[in-house]
Amino acid sequence: MAPSRSWLSISADSHFSLGNIPFGIITSRDSQNEKRPAVAIGDYVLDLRAFAAGNGFSALSSFKDHLSVLSQPTLNAFAALGRPVHREVREYLQEIFSDATSHPDILKDNAGLKKSALLPKHETKTHLPMQIGDYTDFYAGLNHAFNVGTMFRGPANALQPNYKHVPIGYHGRASSVVISGTPIRRPNGQILLDPTADPKVPTFSPCRRLDIELELGCFMCNGNEMGEPIPIKKAADSIFGFVLMNDWSARDIQMWEYVPLGPFNSKNFGTTISAWVVLADALEPFRAPKLANETAILDYLKEDREDTVYDINLEVDLTTAEGNTTTISKTNGKNLLWSFTQMIAHHSIGGCPLATGDLLGSGTISGTGEGDLGSMLEMNQAGKKDIMLAGMEVRKFLKDGDTITIRGICGGEPGAYVGFGECTGTIKSAVVLT
Repeated sequence: MAPSRSWLSISADSHFSLGNIPFGIITSRDSQNEKRPAVAIGDYVLDLRAFAAGNGFSALSSFKDHLSVLSQPTLNAFAALGRPVHREVREYLQEIFSDATSHPDILKDNAGLKKSALLPKHETKTHLPMQIGDYTDFYAGLNHAFNVGTMFRGPANALQPNYKHVPIGYHGRASSVVISGTPIRRPNGQILLDPTADPKVPTFSPCRRLDIELELGCFMCNGNEMGEPIPIKKAADSIFGFVLMNDWSARDIQMWEYVPLGPFNSKNFGTTISAWVVLADALEPFRAPKLANETAILDYLKEDREDTVYDINLEVDLTTAEGNTTTISKTNGKNLLWSFTQMIAHHSIGGCPLATGDLLGSGTISGTGEGDLGSMLEMNQAGKKDIMLAGMEVRKFLKDGDTITIRGICGGEPGAYVGFGECTGTIKSAVVLT
């Protein structure tokens, strides 16, 4: 159990309580070109490179041979050390920040190290936490899959026959995964102005149905050799931590291109993730059962326990260019049919090598009501219904200048929240081709 109180002043509503300690990559005012690891706590970040240089890890002898990973521009080297090391470092930092710390001389009473290593968050900038080699997006949100399938095939055929047998996924584009706060350019592409016309002839146009997809992302800390699958009982050992994800989607481009191979340009123009990686151990107290699957699944996907997803309260805000903000969705991370451990086991079952820094997306997370949907396509019922916003505005899909902000937080006790911060992006106009 994490210490309940810190000597550092942390607001009761902070996502970054002592029970969290998420990891990220920062630059700061005095080192604007030097990316390095840090952890977030309250309204501060602990610069781990500076902390290590000031003998901050002197009381953690088992980590002394690994301090070089804290001078790297990504978290890959630290992640590759494995979950036991992540756990040990996190617990050590929790002890250092505890009001009852056994080592007050290391930071609590060390004015010099506090000045060099404990930085106000607003004086730092976050960057992509990992070097992402590959990105795979799954489709584990059962309610989203059913809602979208119903729109196009009716409720009787909403789910494809394979859906409850296998974690469905597709390979995304790692190069367009960006950190929260990065603007997203509206994509151009081929769309059908009249989907009912015969013959169907596309038009080149900026996307007119730009959408969001509320997801969770999972970073791998280690993987497998080619040809050697990761057994499901060992899959959790491959998980570094989790981020919020918005897998932006161009629905009109997708409608034209997805047959027969699935999304391509409709998805590869941008995927936004939150900045701080919440370690798997930080989410352990918030395990929850997956959505029920009455279908008998194959042995390689069977888990020893059902509580392999997480009770994460998720919400989505839409802020217009005029500054009006509306919460358009509130849902929960429990709304998944497949866990990340099942995704990892399935991803590697054919021998595909996964690696440190690989990113897996959950797929869109939706509930079963009108206010807990993870995409605008569901909210507007495939363009048939307006989404009402503050300031007497309406949307079906996103306009230029709109900002989407996703938040996620675990726990119900103020002062002990484990959260992700924000995952935000603002839509910029499409490039004009001449």
